[in-house]
Amino acid sequence: MSSTRRTVLGAAMAAPLLAQFTGAASATAAAGTLGTVSDGWVEVRWTQQAQALLDRFQAAVTAVAPAQPVQDAQGTAIRFPVRFGEGDPSLSSPSKAHGNGRLDGGVEVRTPNGTVRVAGLEAGLQEGLASGKCVVNGVDVGHHAVLRPDLGQGRLTTESVPLGKPMKVRITEVPLRPTPELLETFTSGFGDPGITVDTVLAHLTAEGVYTPPTS
Repeated sequence: MSSTRRTVLGAAMAAPLLAQFTGAASATAAAGTLGTVSDGWVEVRWTQQAQALLDRFQAAVTAVAPAQPVQDAQGTAIRFPVRFGEGDPSLSSPSKAHGNGRLDGGVEVRTPNGTVRVAGLEAGLQEGLASGKCVVNGVDVGHHAVLRPDLGQGRLTTESVPLGKPMKVRITEVPLRPTPELLETFTSGFGDPGITVDTVLAHLTAEGVYTPPTS
C-alpha cells in the first residue's frame, strides 16, 4: 500500500475525534480557561455506507488495546479510552463546542495489499470541523479537517450538580460526515469513493467527567 493510501486511510480511521468535550482548543486560549475531561471514553460506530466502502477494499478493522471492539444489535463499533482532554463543551449550544484531547489504543486495518496500524490518536474540534494527528505504521501523520461532526443532531445529557462542580457529560449519536478535503484526497489515492459530503460515515458517542475551569 502506497504512503498516500496509508496516510488517507489512516487519517480517515483516526478521525474518531473527541467531539463534544474534547475536540482543537483556540490557540489563544489562556491557561486555566478550559475545562478538563477525566474517566472518559469515545465510541465510534460506522454505518452501512462506511462498511460498504471497507468491503470494497476487502478491509477488516480491529481494535488495538486498550481500545475495545463493540458488537451488538446496532452494529459494529470501537470504544477508545480518553487519555486526556480539555475544552469547552458549550452545554447551551453544542455546535460551538471546542477542545482537544488524545485517545488510548488505536485501530488496525487489514487489506489484501497490507496492514495499516493507527495509534496515537489526537483530535481537535474547532468551528464544527475535526482535525488532528496520529501515528500510522510508526510514522507521525497530521491531517486537516477530515470529518464534520453534527453536534446539534446528537443527544446531550448531563448530571445536575452545583455550579462549578465536576459533572458527567454524555453525548450520543453524533453523525460524522466527510469534508470535501477528505473526499478529494481519497479520490486521488483510491478512486471515486461513491460517497458525498452528505454521507454519514459513522455515529459517535462520548462520555466523561467534565471539570470546569477554576478561573
